[in-house]
Amino acid sequence: MAQLNTSSSSKGDKKVRSKKMNPSVDLTAMVDLAFLLITFFMLTTSLNKPQSMELTMPDKMKDEIPVPPQEAKESKTMTILIGKDRQLKYYMGLLSNPWGGVGPTDTTYGKEGIRPVILQKIAQLKAQGMEGKDGVVVLIKATEDATYKDMIDILDEMSITGVQIYAIQDMTDAEKELMQ
Repeated sequence: MAQLNTSSSSKGDKKVRSKKMNPSVDLTAMVDLAFLLITFFMLTTSLNKPQSMELTMPDKMKDEIPVPPQEAKESKTMTILIGKDRQLKYYMGLLSNPWGGVGPTDTTYGKEGIRPVILQKIAQLKAQGMEGKDGVVVLIKATEDATYKDMIDILDEMSITGVQIYAIQDMTDAEKELMQ
């Protein structure tokens, strides 16, 4: 509780002067309340969870049985090549025989570059009745000179555009020559 100390000392019959009083307030209860509130808010708040992207990685092979590669139609397959200095190229189908006349094309990251291309491909496949798991398949291939930031940026594009099937693969020799 708060108390106000008003002690005064009197010495005989001398002239009484008004004395300055030293008021003091006992703050123990307020400090206790502050610590209780701090403890309450520390225990009841939720901490920020780190932002991370979910990646599905293949299981480790136990028996070394070769797994046959999954087949994908050329009309649904888009390959994105990542090079040094934020260089980015894409093509549809196979490099030797591009599907739909969309051969290796230079582009950039973001809403002005690769994103509208992916969204356009998704829209084409939706118009044909192929959505979700039957939709676009994106193969991401990076050179040794590509940076970690470039890989994260392209994975962000996959998340933003809603591509459900994408894979990170090694480049072929022809693709390495193309990126030179």
